Amino acid sequence: MDSFFLIVGGMEWIWIILIASVLLVGTDKLPELARSLGKAMGEFQKGKRELEDEINSSYKGFKTTSVSKSLTKLELQKSASALGIDVTTKTEDEIREAIKRKLNS
Repeated sequence: MDSFFLIVGGMEWIWIILIASVLLVGTDKLPELARSLGKAMGEFQKGKRELEDEINSSYKGFKTTSVSKSLTKLELQKSASALGIDVTTKTEDEIREAIKRKLNS
């Protein structure tokens, strides 16, 4: 039985699901089911786009802000480390520049 599932490819699964749905739902309800599924997928895509747009707009706002001179070296090191920047031998100005380059790339 396990070897059967290994032999069945992607297209065969689509046919199996289609035949099972026709048997379970019936031919008269199938268009309504497909329409509902299409609407649900459309709403999902719309929500996904809105979330991506919101993330991108907030990232752009973060990207344009400059690294403040009032940050302490420890705060700079924490920020740089979070961005994956090695800060062991860098001065504060070098850390600021590295953060700016990382955010603008």
